[in-house]
Amino acid sequence: MAEKFDFPQALVDAQVELLKVRSELSELYQRLPWSVEPLPGWKHTKGDGRYFESERPDSPGWTEEEKQQVNAVRARMMELVTYVFAHDFWASCEDPVTARMALKHRAANTSAP
Repeated sequence: MAEKFDFPQALVDAQVELLKVRSELSELYQRLPWSVEPLPGWKHTKGDGRYFESERPDSPGWTEEEKQQVNAVRARMMELVTYVFAHDFWASCEDPVTARMALKHRAANTSAP
């Protein structure tokens, strides 16, 4: 049976935002070139001594605007992680691990469309 925790609303809100920011960062990484700096691509086959085949196109690198965007999203994520991790609520819990998992599940259900 799931335990019921009386989370402060600000903590729930921060966890919900953290999930959204992590998702935003993941989507941003998927849209950006594979390398921050310009690098040539490659194609490796099993025939040239590799265990598996891999291939990457040339990477133009990230623009300054893209670097700033990633840095801003990562900075916000770190602010939220710090806020959630260091919140005073955890000191009042007998089982903070179970409470933390309950907060994650609650936030995931709260942020679902």
